[in-house]
Amino acid sequence: MAVHILGRRAVAEALGTLLLVATVVGSGIMAESLTKDIALAPLANSLATGAMLVVLITILGPISGAHFNPAVSLVFAVSGDLPRRDLPIYFGAQILGGLGGTLVAHVMFALPAFELSQHARTGGPQWFAEIVASFGLVATILGGVRFAPASVAKLVGLYITAAYWFTASTSFANPAVAIARAFTKSFSGIRPSDLPGFILAPARFSDYRPIHPAFAWLDRTAAPMKRIPRKPSAMPGTSRQLGSATRPSARA
Repeated sequence: MAVHILGRRAVAEALGTLLLVATVVGSGIMAESLTKDIALAPLANSLATGAMLVVLITILGPISGAHFNPAVSLVFAVSGDLPRRDLPIYFGAQILGGLGGTLVAHVMFALPAFELSQHARTGGPQWFAEIVASFGLVATILGGVRFAPASVAKLVGLYITAAYWFTASTSFANPAVAIARAFTKSFSGIRPSDLPGFILAPARFSDYRPIHPAFAWLDRTAAPMKRIPRKPSAMPGTSRQLGSATRPSARA
């Protein structure tokens, strides 16, 4: 795959994060305007977000890697797949793109460009949920890259859709998106004062190097068992001596 210059990768990250946040915030505003059902609105929000992720990762992945997330970029920098000198550019592009996404969503629905959210999201269970969501996201990405590289976009989209429902925090798992969502009063928002926990939780567990050997261990396949032919016992009436199984060899 061709390696694109940093400027083009940064534009791809900014554009992808913009469209992702515009989807999160815009679908939230649309859902709120169409229904007061407290279950239906989040369902619409999660489905739209998961679908957009599949699209964005598919079309922008070959250009920048389609991180759209500082925590994901940090993971790839730690693993050596992204030069660490590129991190500040990726971070800046993702954060600016996210803010642009909130702006686009608000303009589409005739709202003020930016509004500080009053949606409280704080406490130990919420922060722990973000740790779980972030770990699951990175495990999905790394596992997909190892076992099903052609399906990474679909895997990430499906994981985020599911994690929206099984985590107490609705699975932000993305510091850039969290910052952008602090500037919307829709139900997808987060109070600015609650941001530190949602930024630090994913970043705190950004070193996911143990996942690589874990997947390598899971992927090891043992060779078929080899048995020594059974030998008859020396004396009639005694039990036969069974051959012992050799230790299976494993593929690295």
